[in-house]
Amino acid sequence: MEVPKIARRSSWTGGAAQERLRRLNLITTVPPLAIVGVLLLLLTARTWWHVVIQVIGLVAALATAERWTAGDYLRVARPSFAVTAVVWLAGALTDDTAAFLGLSAVGSFLIPPLPRRRLAALAGFIALVAVLGGANVLVHDDRVGPRLIQYAVVPAVAVLISTGFMFATQRLFDLVAELEQSREREADLAVARERVRFASDLHDIQGHTLHVVKLKVALAEKLLDADPARAREELREVHTLVGDTIVQTRELAYAQRRLNLTAELENAKNLFEAAGIHVRLERKAEPDARVGELLGQVLRETTTNILRHAEARHVRITLGRTGIAIVNDGAAEPGPLGGLSTLRQRLAEHGGELEVSHEDGRFLTAAAFPELEGAVR
Repeated sequence: MEVPKIARRSSWTGGAAQERLRRLNLITTVPPLAIVGVLLLLLTARTWWHVVIQVIGLVAALATAERWTAGDYLRVARPSFAVTAVVWLAGALTDDTAAFLGLSAVGSFLIPPLPRRRLAALAGFIALVAVLGGANVLVHDDRVGPRLIQYAVVPAVAVLISTGFMFATQRLFDLVAELEQSREREADLAVARERVRFASDLHDIQGHTLHVVKLKVALAEKLLDADPARAREELREVHTLVGDTIVQTRELAYAQRRLNLTAELENAKNLFEAAGIHVRLERKAEPDARVGELLGQVLRETTTNILRHAEARHVRITLGRTGIAIVNDGAAEPGPLGGLSTLRQRLAEHGGELEVSHEDGRFLTAAAFPELEGAVR
């Protein structure tokens, strides 16, 4: 017997969540850093040497930021830190006030993820920026006070602000990651509930049958000598009962067992909510009793597909008198959907149509019975 199609989260779910976080990190860190670097280059660079210094620092910072979003930034950040430290020293010695940007960015990526002594590391980092910038007074003996403010105090304060911002950003991304993990756990729980529900249905079918078969076989054994005709009758009933059970089990495995649409709607809603998916149900009319079971099968198969194949955030279920439509977001390019193909054939046998479409990350599954709808009108 083929096992039923129970919804489950495949191994790529975590990878997809991480990829979404990576894209979010890229959008919120790399473009702003690049824009600030280019603006400072245009506004402060006075010589070709300044251009070279700032470009080197900006490239090192952007490389660190890109690797930070991928989670393996250390192998890039450490050499980038050394490079940007040299860049800032060179900038301070050549009166390039914007050369500290690269060192500020790289250091702000390095410190927040540290497991301990982050405040001490931050203090040391600020001191390093101030000392390297203070080297400006070694080549200029005029305006010592203003130069120290310009090349030591201002960069140190800027470093403190940028690192504090990265502390907040790191915490935000940690919270988003925790929410993604919680969503996956909720989805796994929903799958477990679906399996328990299937096991309960299977028990209802086979448990009762096996109990009855046991009693009838025991009775036939007792009647075998005293009343052979009655014994044969009991065995024929056992044969019929086992045959019916095989049919019911097959129907359960292939989602062909008679379904209650109202119960399926409630079950789908519970499964989606348990998986962290917002559900909106629109009832335009009460479904016709003649198609309720088929619509329930479409809803069950679609629910399974969404939980298995999509990263949905929102699902809209629209129920009419002779049809149902389910739309979900977070849909990847659809692969083979054998369950829906089987349902399409089954609906066609009853005069129904099944429509599936994918556009802009949204997947539509809609079943309708045009002939019945025309009769209703």
